Amino acid sequence: MQSSSGGTVFPHRGLPPPIPPGPRTPRGMPDGKASVSAMQFGLFSVSDITRDPTTSYTPSEAERIDAIVKIAQKTEEVGMDVFAIGEHHNPPFVSSAPTTLLAYIAATTKRLIVTTSTTLITTNDPVRIAEEYAMLQHLSKGRMDLMIGRGNTAPVYPWFGQDIRQGLPLALENYNLLHKLWREDVVDWKGKYRSVLQGFTSTPRPLDDVPPFVWHGSIRSPEIAEQAAFYGNGFFANNIFWPKEHYIRLIKFYRQRFAHYGHGTEKQAIVGLGGQAYLAKNSQDAKQEFRPYFNAAPVYGNGPSMEDFTEMTPLTVGSPQEVIDKTLTFRESFGDYQRQLFLMDHAGLPLKTVLDQLELLGGEVIPVLRKELAARRDPETADAPTHENLVKAKYGDKPARQPRPNANRGDNVTGESPYQDTAENFKAEYPSLV
Repeated sequence: MQSSSGGTVFPHRGLPPPIPPGPRTPRGMPDGKASVSAMQFGLFSVSDITRDPTTSYTPSEAERIDAIVKIAQKTEEVGMDVFAIGEHHNPPFVSSAPTTLLAYIAATTKRLIVTTSTTLITTNDPVRIAEEYAMLQHLSKGRMDLMIGRGNTAPVYPWFGQDIRQGLPLALENYNLLHKLWREDVVDWKGKYRSVLQGFTSTPRPLDDVPPFVWHGSIRSPEIAEQAAFYGNGFFANNIFWPKEHYIRLIKFYRQRFAHYGHGTEKQAIVGLGGQAYLAKNSQDAKQEFRPYFNAAPVYGNGPSMEDFTEMTPLTVGSPQEVIDKTLTFRESFGDYQRQLFLMDHAGLPLKTVLDQLELLGGEVIPVLRKELAARRDPETADAPTHENLVKAKYGDKPARQPRPNANRGDNVTGESPYQDTAENFKAEYPSLV
């Protein structure tokens, strides 16, 4: 796998110095800013449209899109921090344009961090990712980040002109390019899987010239954990369908490699976890209400019983206290971490049911988890990543860079500096096309 310099996909051993965690401030920042806290809680959705097995009703795409927006707004209303949406390009999913959806959600909320639960690094052009998510970063005033992943839908690769057999090297090379595009005003690039770039500038530049924080999401691949560690990025373990032992190995490996590359100690590595829950005031009601959805859901049906599945995986079906108790075991298994996202709006659950779930989750579960996890937290653990933290780490008390273009060059391939604050003698180096 080749980089712009013809080396491996991890070309730079001289990495920038580690980014220290930002200062902790009370939750509840002014309008337009995300809260700065040790840990973030929220929801992630896969945007599935599934028939409700109790009514046989299947929502339309329009209804489901509207429901996702309402769920995201409710996530903020009940006091949570993050809403994440997946990227899919096939029925029964509707989130084919996550930046458009998240931009609308950011515009209709005040504090919520919007993010992806997968941005397909394999089938999206890194140039388009750089442009679209930088624009989302500006529109949300920094209340965003993104999760990079390969996706697990095999047919999507040829739809976008790619070969699934190259999925892993595509993921590694494409992110290497994305990383450069957000950090260099003028990029020269020659890789294996896309056309050459010569003197290319991705616009807009990231907000405050600070790239969005990137999580690398993985279900099974140590190579992705290695990639996250190399760049000092976050590692998100899906933590839904597989036993905890599987994720313990991946997270431990990521922490070790994070420290190896000089970004901090293993405890300072940035980890996020998924989780699943269905809540009711008492456990029996929760089980009775969720069982038909569990039994009919494509991802669960014809497999283990609901009781066996909850025993083997992070799924909790029960009272708020049961969700609290099980979520607290995540720290025991994986160590302190920075982001906990719950899957709540799936399997055909109607919108009203999901919103009622969020009332219980935000009102009775999250406040207790915040308090308990904060009390147990190792002081060495890094805070959750936010734009404010990253800006503070880069600039300290100095003003952030605000890129101002030079006169229109007309083509973006002259190799000259596109911005007023770049050295006058700057000249891009064109890679050989041979």
